[in-house]
Amino acid sequence: MNTLNRRGFLSAAAVAAGAGAFPGGAQSPPAKGGFRLGSATYNLLQGFDVETIIKTLEAVGFEAVELRTGHKHGIEPSIGTDERARVRRRFESSKVRLLSYGTTCRFQSPDPAERKQQLEIAKQFVDLAHDTGALGIKLQPMGLPPNVPQETSIAYFGASMRELGDYGAGKKVEIWMEVHGQGTQNPPVAAALLKAAGHENVGACWNCNPTDVQNGSVKESFALLGRYIRNVHLHELSDDRYPFRELFALLQQSGYNRYTLAEVAESKEPERYMHNFKALWTELKRSRG
Repeated sequence: MNTLNRRGFLSAAAVAAGAGAFPGGAQSPPAKGGFRLGSATYNLLQGFDVETIIKTLEAVGFEAVELRTGHKHGIEPSIGTDERARVRRRFESSKVRLLSYGTTCRFQSPDPAERKQQLEIAKQFVDLAHDTGALGIKLQPMGLPPNVPQETSIAYFGASMRELGDYGAGKKVEIWMEVHGQGTQNPPVAAALLKAAGHENVGACWNCNPTDVQNGSVKESFALLGRYIRNVHLHELSDDRYPFRELFALLQQSGYNRYTLAEVAESKEPERYMHNFKALWTELKRSRG
């Protein structure tokens, strides 16, 4: 099985960075003070309904949410027109932005029927995002299949994301590929997947994986993926094995002005935990690396 060369991708990324940001990465209007803080419902808020999610996030000053599929909130493609309109109105009347939907759609299967099914599910989430006012949907790679050349699997995934990118563009909904999964979370592979998609409406969700870190730094990985980033998942900020201070500095230097979402474990005291998370986030954002 062929492998991808990190150095080669770094060279390509440097050229692209010199030419300007990823075409679909324009982030306007800029958020005052740079990027903002939100939360995914996975796992901290997974047992909450929509009303409780909104009230909790408002209470702790979190500004956005990604609704993960399969959670108690129940906002899924199966809901009807009236419920979609109700969800949209509720978020628009709150201080919390319905940012995105966390799907589990993935396109690396060598079976074309499976890829088609996954694509149709993803399109249903695009429709849901459009109807409820969300900015994007998140995809979730889960590794590459064995006994298939790596480049072939990347081509499969890229082609499906390209088609989904077209569909989402027509609905004004972005497609975000999470940097996730055994092998597919490796930054050179993730960059290859996004390059294979080659669509301005398809970007990345940075996921703060251990594989981002090379010799204690995420600079190499950020050079590969920074131009694609449309969303960021943050994990436990007190974990000193991950250079969060450096990541925050790189995000600031790149002009990233969207959201960073807490994607953390459940807590018996979610509001207390989120207040502490916000305090750490604020301190890291204040620093300059």
